[in-house]
Amino acid sequence: MRYLWFALLALPFLLSPFPFYLTLLNFFALSGMVALSLYVLTGLAGMTSFAQAAFMGMGAYATALLTVKAGLSPWLGLLAGLGLSLLLALVLGGLTVRLKGHFLPLSTIAWQVALYILAGNLVWLTGGHTGLTDLPPLSLFGLPLDTGFRYALLSLFLLVLLVLALSNLRHSRLGRALLALRGDALAAASFGVDPASLRLKAFLLSGAIAGLAGFLYAHFLRFVNPTPFSLEASIKYLVMAVAGGVGSVPGVLLGAAFFTGLEDWLKDLLPLLLGRQGNYETIAYGLILALILLLAPKGLWPLLERRLPQREGRLPRAEPLSLSAPSGPRGEVVLAVEGLKKAFGGLLAVNGVSFALRRGEILALIGPNGAGKTTVFNLITGALPPDGGRVVLFGQEITGLPPQRVHRLGLGRTFQHPHLFPELSVLENAALGTYARTRAGFFSVLLGLFRQEEARALATAYGALKRVGLEGLALERAERLSVGQQRLLEIARLLASGAEVLLLDEPGAGLRAGEKRELAALLRSLAKEGYTVLLVDHDMDLIMGLADRVVVMNYGEKIAEGTPKEVQRNPAVRAAYLGEEEAA
Repeated sequence: MRYLWFALLALPFLLSPFPFYLTLLNFFALSGMVALSLYVLTGLAGMTSFAQAAFMGMGAYATALLTVKAGLSPWLGLLAGLGLSLLLALVLGGLTVRLKGHFLPLSTIAWQVALYILAGNLVWLTGGHTGLTDLPPLSLFGLPLDTGFRYALLSLFLLVLLVLALSNLRHSRLGRALLALRGDALAAASFGVDPASLRLKAFLLSGAIAGLAGFLYAHFLRFVNPTPFSLEASIKYLVMAVAGGVGSVPGVLLGAAFFTGLEDWLKDLLPLLLGRQGNYETIAYGLILALILLLAPKGLWPLLERRLPQREGRLPRAEPLSLSAPSGPRGEVVLAVEGLKKAFGGLLAVNGVSFALRRGEILALIGPNGAGKTTVFNLITGALPPDGGRVVLFGQEITGLPPQRVHRLGLGRTFQHPHLFPELSVLENAALGTYARTRAGFFSVLLGLFRQEEARALATAYGALKRVGLEGLALERAERLSVGQQRLLEIARLLASGAEVLLLDEPGAGLRAGEKRELAALLRSLAKEGYTVLLVDHDMDLIMGLADRVVVMNYGEKIAEGTPKEVQRNPAVRAAYLGEEEAA
């Protein structure tokens, strides 16, 4: 695939006798950059934006004002354009990335319309709808890029660089984390991802890419007015990305190429068919997009990709990240829960629950449905803030800390329903656990300077898979695993994270008898190595044969604590589970 991207650079030479097609090639390159910005924002991070044309406008107007009105170099205009695009992304992202559902796209529409109106009405600065003309051509090494052929060499070269950079991003700790955020922000936070911070960084990267496209657009046409940066233009770019397949780099570029050619063809064809001039291609876009999504819901590229030969993945061969066994005296308290309370409206879900978890033990938290067990898990891990009480981990109070900070202190969790990411391989799902133990940031990832750390992270993940018996499935897609294998994969992710305290929410749910025996053997082995386990499960045979101690809850309160035999004989427990009346 990588050779295909470099083949793009040969297109200007092949099309050099055809100036019209060179122009289309340049428009494809510019549209492809905006589509790539949507790949970062929507394909990876799962956010929908209708403001990409506004970022383009920032890049275009910044260089136009500096070169036309101030007479400065276009390359200073590039720096100013990227700076303004990043500033807009920082403001817009800071205000909107925490929004959920339809609020985020609606807010980007508002910003897009506001900036378009502003550009059209500041006549003294932007020239209004008449625009700014006579922008100077770009020049490289004294050679003016004043022909379609020369400009195509630059635009396609930058497009290929962006493709390679974003390919690096996808196959990095940040790419995995962004995909996890798109699927489940709470699960991502549970292994160390800061959702708001990472989404904002993705927003900044997306805005910078669109700003670069705007800069190139301005110096290609050497004219700027508000029309190319309208809401309609933003919708067009989003349609390109979605129709091609917004979840992959080849997909968004395929969409950009398809609609760039289609737009020109429709502008010539529709007036002939309808007998009048008008902006009818927008209606045609909608119909074509609807047809594509009916036939190929994930876009055109996944449809084509299934017919192409697939390259097999490779198992990691590197030294794993250092992973020492949990250390400390057995029996010391590693997690203390003191008087936890949580109410939802008038319902008191957790009322004064206290218990201690000691190093190397398996403690079970049990109770009838609705007893408040999962709520206790969420209070301990920071998924919910408590109304009262405190939680102490390794002697440090963690009450109310967000999940990503709790995880970094050595606590990991699984969920009642497996929180895996089907588009990632089994190995990549396990490697998500190494996020907090690795450091590569956006610059080093985009420049490809992260590969040694990435190889070690994957080797660590592979070792964790081997620990739970899933190494033979490392390169399979996670969606192909059975329920039992999914549970084991979640435990492997915890082991890869280096967490010492493991909170397992119904790890036996959906497992067959043999799988439960294997799970019990694994957990006993981990406890002997010094790991500490707190688990919730409804299978009493599993709990009573596995746990060292049991805490029983009912209606949000702790009603018993002791060894499995002690709680089995406890009248309050028998009353809660069997409906027996307690002795007077």
